[in-house]
Amino acid sequence: MKILIAEDDLNIREGLKDLLSREGYEILTAENGRLAIELFQKKQPDFIILDIMMPEMDGYAACREIRKQNNDIPIIFLSAKSEEIDRVIGLELGADDYISKPFGTREIVARIRAITRRYLKTQSQTSPQDQFSFGDLIIFPNELRAKRNEQLIDLSLREIKILQQLAKHKNKVLSRDHLFNTCWGYDYMPNSRTLDQHISKLRKLIEHNAANPQLIKTVRGAGYRYE
Repeated sequence: MKILIAEDDLNIREGLKDLLSREGYEILTAENGRLAIELFQKKQPDFIILDIMMPEMDGYAACREIRKQNNDIPIIFLSAKSEEIDRVIGLELGADDYISKPFGTREIVARIRAITRRYLKTQSQTSPQDQFSFGDLIIFPNELRAKRNEQLIDLSLREIKILQQLAKHKNKVLSRDHLFNTCWGYDYMPNSRTLDQHISKLRKLIEHNAANPQLIKTVRGAGYRYE
């Protein structure tokens, strides 16, 4: 899934890019509203994060232009402006959500996941992604969640991709290169610890005892295996 981030503050733009890339999204960035419109038309992102105060074309104007061309794509506004009227204007223009600066990483990840769930449920009408079992868990890709008995476990898009690959190749060792290529993409240049960190986090979420994992096994020097 592709997210277009339009934000003129370089630190915020790059911070959001890094954060959401780790979640498993493909990221496009623009430093102003006019460039955001160009990328929207050329790259067809799945949803958009728009800062309001930007040079050349502000977020409100960009949203109006995007809504003329696509009335369904999810849009989130970011703004340091916190007046109620600004929220009202943003929502009246067709935004799906409005986040005030400064914001926490957990907040924006939660908002993005909520929109992703809505998007995937809509897409599943024509391109179904079936639930699958993983040990004593049921994984629901369209909901970015796993379920064990009555317990719901929130997962990222990247974590879903990793579980799908492991389940697809049950009892087989998946190399690090295989997981990087299928879950990150062939053009991704991985840090040596990136995959290990994701697996460690995933174990804490889904294993009964992360210190003694029974679902995702490490095969030293080879990769990982789901048993």
